[in-house]
Amino acid sequence: MPSPLWPYITPGIPDELFEHLPGIPFSQRELRLLLISQLRLQADSILWDIGAGTGTIPIEVSLLCPQARVIAIERDEDVANLIRRNCDRFAVKNVQVVEGSAPECLDQIKSLPNRICIEGGRDIQEIFQAAWQYLPISGRVVATAANLESLYTISQSFSQLRARNIEVVQSAVNRLETRGYSQTFVAADPIFILSGEKLD
Repeated sequence: MPSPLWPYITPGIPDELFEHLPGIPFSQRELRLLLISQLRLQADSILWDIGAGTGTIPIEVSLLCPQARVIAIERDEDVANLIRRNCDRFAVKNVQVVEGSAPECLDQIKSLPNRICIEGGRDIQEIFQAAWQYLPISGRVVATAANLESLYTISQSFSQLRARNIEVVQSAVNRLETRGYSQTFVAADPIFILSGEKLD
């Protein structure tokens, strides 16, 4: 059911509708659209969002798939509370916030995923390989990389785990902004989105 704050069935919630905290990662609208498309969600998907940050992906997914279950995993208490506040803002009921550091907290989650989104973490390779073990055959992982080191690490993890149907997309988004008396296009930081499936 659509939220009163976003009464539409399409994703793409404007960034300003979310509550933010300074320094906390925030997936911009256009990046969220790319990432969600790579998840290839089903109506009843169970999604783990590891490093959920502001909670934009869990909220978009929960509104798009109200029968799905979304587990937002975040290690910082203040950030976990931010996700809860944003869930309240959009009146979503199918997001569970788990406070804890991945991968240590993953075995405490009772709902096993068929989709995993990895948006960050101190040791991305360790998180990736641990989360992969919970994924069933035909499950799917989508991960983001903001730099070449993360891109290499995630690519290497996909290879080591023999993921199939791997795709890599780099975002290139320009937004029109008003600067002084003129309007100009401003580039958003490019992000790599990697996805793959567990087929054996």
